[in-house]
Amino acid sequence: MNAACPRGKADGMWPYHPDLLSRPVPRYTSFPTAAEFTGAVGAADQAAALTGVTGDLSLYVHIPFCEQICWYCGCNTGRANKVQRLANYLDSLGHEIALLGQSLPAGARVRRVAFGGGSPNAIAPFDFVRLVDTLTVHLPLHDPVLSIELDPRNLSADWRAVLRCVGITRASLGVQTFAPHLQAAIGRVQPDADIARGTDLLRAAGVTSLNYDLMYGLPGQTEADLAETLARSVALGADRIALFGYAHVPHLIPRQNQIDASHLPGQEDRFRMAWQGFRQLGDAGYVPVGFDHFALPGDALAQAALSGRLRRNFQGFTEDQAEVLVGLGASAISQFPGLIAQNEKNAGRYRMLLSQDRLPTCSGVRRSSRDCALGAIIEGLLCRQEADLGAETMAAMLPSLAPFGERGLVETRGSVLAIRPEALPYARTVAALFDPYRQDSARRFSSAV
Repeated sequence: MNAACPRGKADGMWPYHPDLLSRPVPRYTSFPTAAEFTGAVGAADQAAALTGVTGDLSLYVHIPFCEQICWYCGCNTGRANKVQRLANYLDSLGHEIALLGQSLPAGARVRRVAFGGGSPNAIAPFDFVRLVDTLTVHLPLHDPVLSIELDPRNLSADWRAVLRCVGITRASLGVQTFAPHLQAAIGRVQPDADIARGTDLLRAAGVTSLNYDLMYGLPGQTEADLAETLARSVALGADRIALFGYAHVPHLIPRQNQIDASHLPGQEDRFRMAWQGFRQLGDAGYVPVGFDHFALPGDALAQAALSGRLRRNFQGFTEDQAEVLVGLGASAISQFPGLIAQNEKNAGRYRMLLSQDRLPTCSGVRRSSRDCALGAIIEGLLCRQEADLGAETMAAMLPSLAPFGERGLVETRGSVLAIRPEALPYARTVAALFDPYRQDSARRFSSAV
């Protein structure tokens, strides 16, 4: 395809420049990214960062277990098929919560708690209540917003009363696709009835903001398949929709070898699917949030996007304004202004460290002032499609930005760089220009679209 005459303009689609999308890039849920984490960061760094926490902070609680392991999944998770293993993990998680409570200074306020995985509903409802009780006893919870990720295949009726009692108001269902042949192709078979039942259960439990995780770029997926999944998600009333491009990286995620790569859509097909999702959800009344999220206008995420308050952290796009996010559980990541720290990934070693009364931090990266400045630029480009680079950085970056400017994808206003509305799928690629750490990106990162 001649890049000077991009496809897409005739049918209203975004302009398609394959050469600008050819290099895999990070999703930038942090900067620096996890690819830069090293063992030079440890428990002492985490402890020191915690002593400096003031004001509002958020928590992420990781449950690395699922009843069934989906072939596409890149999460740190294992089968929840051994009762004692789950019990031991929850005991260790409770110990970490207690250590965190001892480390936080007076004045710290936990205003958000997100339970993720894996699947938090891989544990029993009663154990989930005990986990919330542990958080309440040991941490300074101040009327926090509570959210949870759930697998609709294992969402039993018992969870309705538990979620209502605990006060969960936000939830995310792993839907991916409603097409049975695609579900079989990715190892996640879940009938429409399961998703509809789970949706009804969550509404009855008091969930007012419900997200569906969906995917495009699946093996054998057509535009008709995606259109039907989007239409069904709208009909079921999802308040938020995250539409992710499937990242096929079996060299990093061995379970993906079970997926037939010969049936994966090519880059242009993926590009068209991303555009299709943007157009169809926009026509249905959803507000675009960043480059792959959508929300109904009254939802807090849409309001943050419309008012310029959108942020990005390890949970993706968020309206959370807290500068500190503390991760609890195996592989969980904490983010502080000057530090990003990750817990031990292996659940067994995670438990061993806690048995020694040690914070289980084992890797991460210290953020320099330059890192913070570049991170702010990247976040601005991804969340607001513009960022003030400063005169010096703008001058230095003009040669790198030229291919995008020549094709009308970006524009400059003094020291401000703006990504044009029709160039939204290039946001990650433009952001990556400001990342001096990028190396071996073809192996470490996913397709830009």
